[in-house]
Amino acid sequence: MILNKNIIHLLENKLKHKITDITPLSGGCISSAYKLKLNNKRELFLKHNTSASNKMFITEAHGLQELNKAAAIRVPEVIMYDDDFILLEYISQGNKSKKFFSEFGRSFALMHKYTSENFGFYEDNFIGSNVQKNIPADKEKESWTSFYFNKRILFQLELTEKLGYATSELKKGIGKLEENIEEIIGTNDEEPSLLHGDLWGGNYIVDENGNVCLIDPAVYYGHREADLGMTKLFGGFSSEFYEDYNEANPLQDGYEYRENIYKLYHVLNHLNLFGGGYYSQAISLIHFYV
Repeated sequence: MILNKNIIHLLENKLKHKITDITPLSGGCISSAYKLKLNNKRELFLKHNTSASNKMFITEAHGLQELNKAAAIRVPEVIMYDDDFILLEYISQGNKSKKFFSEFGRSFALMHKYTSENFGFYEDNFIGSNVQKNIPADKEKESWTSFYFNKRILFQLELTEKLGYATSELKKGIGKLEENIEEIIGTNDEEPSLLHGDLWGGNYIVDENGNVCLIDPAVYYGHREADLGMTKLFGGFSSEFYEDYNEANPLQDGYEYRENIYKLYHVLNHLNLFGGGYYSQAISLIHFYV
């Protein structure tokens, strides 16, 4: 896709430099991506989509900026953003360092030590192209169990109803989950951790020094097990990642039992985004508990 002249002129005016080269990049499933080179030799990364969901790029920028506050793990510097684009530093990709996943696990554990008083975030954002609800329903502090079940599982169930995927089997299963959710998630006495929100193998890159850089977040403050559960959805990371994470920031007993409840949110989201191929996986995760 050719980048239109209006966006080029806008960027040049804001950056106060001419764009000398535009290279389309592959890999984006929602937006077009480009590597831009300026006349001062600086390289930038642009995502552009004139039909993007309202505030998708704005909330992505806010999420990257929030992750950067933890000073634990690299994220791209946010240069500029608006309704239909986000401009970031361009990160040259390298090869994984020898201890890549060990260092990744420790850095991720450190990021999770950056906490907030409340679950959620100051704005709703996006998980893929679907809305992710983050704002509490009232001014009272929500428990993690209430937040997760209502704003993650039930919200996705509402989407399945709108899209025609909500069979009686699915609704009955989630109803049974609701009856048992306190027992499934258990007591949480941890402070809400800063979460990437959508971490899998496609949402990190290896930088020029062989270290990890997180991209495409769906940031909020929640239980860190939710982040780790997502990492295991599509095959997981290496064992070193989890071992070194747990050494740096030990997990509570029973976290392996709770993994599937956190996978369920993302599988329901994939069902709503990509269709019925994820239906049986969602049912299987529900049946693990009820």
